[in-house]
Amino acid sequence: MRFISLGATALAVTLSLSSLPAFAQSGELTIWSWNVAASSLKSTLEGFNKQFPDIKVNVIDLGNHQVFDKTLAACAAGGDGLPDIVTIENFEAEIFWNRFPECFANLKDLGYTPEIQAKFPEFKRTELEVGDVAYAMPWDSGPVAVFYRRDFYEKAGVDSATIKTWDDFIAAGKKIASANPGVVMAQADFNGDSEWFRMISNEQGCGYFATDGQSITINQPACAAALEKIKQMKDAGTLTAAIWDEKIQSNTAGTVASQLYGGWYEGSIRSNSPKLEGKWGVYLMPSLTAGGPHAANLGGSSLAISNGSQNKEAAWTYLNYALGTNEGQIAMLKSFGLVPSLLGAVKDPFVLEPQPYWGGQAVWSEILGTLPKIVPSRGTAFQSDANEIFKATQTKYFAGGYPDAKAALDDAANQIASATGLPIAE
Repeated sequence: MRFISLGATALAVTLSLSSLPAFAQSGELTIWSWNVAASSLKSTLEGFNKQFPDIKVNVIDLGNHQVFDKTLAACAAGGDGLPDIVTIENFEAEIFWNRFPECFANLKDLGYTPEIQAKFPEFKRTELEVGDVAYAMPWDSGPVAVFYRRDFYEKAGVDSATIKTWDDFIAAGKKIASANPGVVMAQADFNGDSEWFRMISNEQGCGYFATDGQSITINQPACAAALEKIKQMKDAGTLTAAIWDEKIQSNTAGTVASQLYGGWYEGSIRSNSPKLEGKWGVYLMPSLTAGGPHAANLGGSSLAISNGSQNKEAAWTYLNYALGTNEGQIAMLKSFGLVPSLLGAVKDPFVLEPQPYWGGQAVWSEILGTLPKIVPSRGTAFQSDANEIFKATQTKYFAGGYPDAKAALDDAANQIASATGLPIAE
């Protein structure tokens, strides 16, 4: 899938489905989604219909770009043609709220209480709520982890538990490549994506924009340090270029030792490389410094209810079941590896279970355990513009077009300022 602090009491809050309003027990709903997300929603329907047999849910798989384009066009047309529920990536969410604030229902009017909101980490809600309006409910998240081939690491005498910094990762990569001819340490889409930069900069508490969305922060020291370290990994041969499909092929072919991604990538490895059961493992992402943070987010989506829906109450009933209960969230995790945003899911028995594919490691407990530590990263309505500017800047920097990472990101910040009108943070 692609795009705070809570007290212990809030973590334990669970809303009883019995408190849902009686008038929300029937109706027919249509949801737009894509690929594994659509399949995951379908996996919740059996459990949902046991409790709400008179609410029929139709999940339409349109593909990622089609959902975005059709939703944007429908909102521009005053909401005409929208289904009851739309899947929206957090990465692009603020584009909709900013341009079309009346297109989606305020979930607070339907039952999205502070108690339910507290069940989700702040980093997931930051881009979904504006003032007193909650435009969407958090769905899956992308807590970042390193997925690695146990056998390649072991052959090189590398213990994943000793990799605490990105310098450790570079040193381990050299050993692994030497001990396993034809195997690279890790892969990144240097030209078509900004994934590694967004993951490492988020880990360090930096991003394209400030958390309040009012200024540009891409050239702050933490972001510059992140980009510099990525270039060091590229220059060292630790990171080699590969697009999405090439990464999947490398996983199956056994030509890559590690992949850094959001937790949802678990399902991509498991479903595309089933014969490699037991050979893969997971560890937390390294940090820039010893004792530094080891948590970031990449990807994740939400569900929003269209303002023109004639079945808002039934739609809310479905959202609260699928996203607001362990039963709904764990059904999607089990079936397709969609990582819950629901904080209470961390303690679900399935999350604590050893997973056979992952060599008996309780990978979900480790991955979900980072959720409360993730720093919010604000997308704003200008995320797409900023991302395109950064990708071009990254390519130029890697080719020697700037003297250092700070100069590269200063240039990117100036370009983003020109494109958006936002000031550059001091």
